[in-house]
Amino acid sequence: MLATRRLHVLVALADAGSIAGAAAAVGCSAAAASQQLTLLERESGAQLLERSARSVRLTGAGELLVEHARRILADLDTAEQEVAAAGSVGGGRLRIGSFSTAARRLVVPVLGTLRRRHPRLRLSFAELEPEHALPAVRAGELDAAVTHRYHLLAAPDTHGVRTTTLYTEPLLLAAPSAVAAHVADLRAFADADWVATYPDRGFQAVTELTARLAGFEPRITCRAAGYPVVLELVTAGLGVALVPRSAATPQPGLRLLEITEPAGLARTVELTTRAADASPAVAEFRRELRVRSSSL
Repeated sequence: MLATRRLHVLVALADAGSIAGAAAAVGCSAAAASQQLTLLERESGAQLLERSARSVRLTGAGELLVEHARRILADLDTAEQEVAAAGSVGGGRLRIGSFSTAARRLVVPVLGTLRRRHPRLRLSFAELEPEHALPAVRAGELDAAVTHRYHLLAAPDTHGVRTTTLYTEPLLLAAPSAVAAHVADLRAFADADWVATYPDRGFQAVTELTARLAGFEPRITCRAAGYPVVLELVTAGLGVALVPRSAATPQPGLRLLEITEPAGLARTVELTTRAADASPAVAEFRRELRVRSSSL
């Protein structure tokens, strides 16, 4: 029978790309991690790794076992959660991820409420964009994450997870105050300079994909990791930008325009959990999020 600790080391190796990185992830020495991997190869009866003087990589058999190991470890984590559900919220664990805007407006205040209500609840938080948070929930590395999806754009893969809608908000066009319009047809800004976030797997390529819906390729001259800097760049006159309403902070020198064309530009903010998660801590977190989001 394959030992779960060794499967943890193998998955950590696949994620980190090195034995040293895997050892750091599971909390042991590189020598101990290498020994665990050798024992795992013996238990499985297959060569899982190709080692050289400077690197190590997974064989085909190793990649196959990693796929199975992720599911096995996620199932074990779910079993742990379900057993913990027989107890109280206060004695459990809650690992949360969220993108930045929702973290400030929703998640951190709710986590503060839960901390005061349940001092013994083991809470942890990571700021993550949906493209990283969704796989982490699916793999059992997070119990829940606040994520988002943009209307009119390709939806993310939600296989194996459950989503609960928290709120829907429109996208606005942020422009320098010198722009005289009160509403925006994006086609009128086809020749403008654009400010955008960094695209990653389509989740954040909102500017590029939305402009193409309007029939043009945007000339992106500035990029930033978050909307506060995006708005500063717009205010400085360096371009226009698409910004969700919750991130559109009014400030001098900035004009926020409703978008009339393309119609229906919006994003939905959701709570994402594993489909089979019965944790009372997750259930209470969901309830508190829905109460707080109802006032937005």
